[in-house]
Amino acid sequence: MNEKELIDLWNKSRTQLVVAQFAPTFLLITTAGLVPAVRAAGGFTVWSVLGILLASGILGALVEFSAAHEAQAVARDIEARATKSSISRTISKTAPWLHVAKYLTPAIFVGIFVALAFALLS
Repeated sequence: MNEKELIDLWNKSRTQLVVAQFAPTFLLITTAGLVPAVRAAGGFTVWSVLGILLASGILGALVEFSAAHEAQAVARDIEARATKSSISRTISKTAPWLHVAKYLTPAIFVGIFVALAFALLS
């Protein structure tokens, strides 16, 4: 692959990473705002909401992990090239930060999920 194709793949992976965060983030924010209403709707609703949050969070985390992992692989391919543009050098330098998306972001989701679970179940 040439440098442009690798940069295009990098951008595609980063876009997937951003898009993968939309649904779980929206659901967490919405649920946080609706805790009293969900609790008032009863136990089945509470468990349904927790299931939706969990399924969305797991799927979002898997997509984030794989997109970040693929972007890091692209960065390694870019790094291995003999000639590098300024953008390629920048990609190589910033790729390690994708560990945040692979590990920290899902961990934060788990913490928020646990807090919402306590709020909904207490």
